[in-house]
Amino acid sequence: MNETLPCSAGSTFRLASYSAERLATTVAANLACLQQILEWNVAHGLLFFRIGSDVVPFGSHEVNTYPWQREFRSEFRAIGDYVRQHGLRVSFHPGQYVLINSPDAGIVSRSVADLVYQGAMLDLMELDSTAKLQIHAGGVYGDKGVALARWVDSFQTLVPTDVQARLVVENDDRLYSLRECLSLHDATGVPILFDNFHHECLNHGEPMREALRLAAATWHPTRDGVPMMDYSSQAPGERRGKHTTTLVPSLFEDFLVDLDGLEVDMMLEIKDKEASAVRAAQLLRARGLLPPMPAGYEPPTFTANPTPLTSPKAAAPKRRATKAKPAAPAG
Repeated sequence: MNETLPCSAGSTFRLASYSAERLATTVAANLACLQQILEWNVAHGLLFFRIGSDVVPFGSHEVNTYPWQREFRSEFRAIGDYVRQHGLRVSFHPGQYVLINSPDAGIVSRSVADLVYQGAMLDLMELDSTAKLQIHAGGVYGDKGVALARWVDSFQTLVPTDVQARLVVENDDRLYSLRECLSLHDATGVPILFDNFHHECLNHGEPMREALRLAAATWHPTRDGVPMMDYSSQAPGERRGKHTTTLVPSLFEDFLVDLDGLEVDMMLEIKDKEASAVRAAQLLRARGLLPPMPAGYEPPTFTANPTPLTSPKAAAPKRRATKAKPAAPAG
């Protein structure tokens, strides 16, 4: 999403309102807005963007028999051309109902179909396997060991090989730690997309610096590209695991110490989206960790954003970047 622009690349409608004409109109508008978002990001030096899953409403649903891949082939190709021309990186993060380790065969089948649909959009953009599909390990279903084994089996037997090449698995904040995701990598070769905030919530004592490097080592330099990661921090006064509303500069700069030159493409999972991404980029440029913006560049103003939070450490006790080192934030 981009909250600065007056459009959405993920507009959808109710299933009961489905028609081929409405689908075509919605997809056309979503793709036009996606192009605008990418252009805005390039203008502000944000070169890593996560595309929403609803570009094609009901893209993996049986009701959708519209030949959208054929009808919008040129539009997808044009977006892919723009991505390559400007050194962008894009990804998808299929939703929480994509569970390839579910004991319910129907859920697994629908999950695989959704992965195939989102992978098809990247294929239409003619992007290579460094454009990723990010998922979680899924549920525990009463036995974590069995659930992990079922994930491996589904990955190896049900997920098409072209989709396998795009999949990355993210550590989460409640069920599957970095260590458990590493076991999936050991069994399948799937890269681990590291989430620093989730690691803070659920870990086995691995220091952040070590955890970052364990995850980064799972990425093949050409097949997978520069390691991708998610960055956020705890929202003060909220339940554990709730993402902050806006970037906390002191925490971000503390994290850069742990990153310490490790090359990553960083996605900010922060509520005010491009506003925090612009601030993060400014902090990185001040450290010489991102290229400077062109002469005359003026950063946007975000009058609707909340006042930046102070670091909880200083207070009373108490969720597609240029390949620069160490990090490139995303809008």
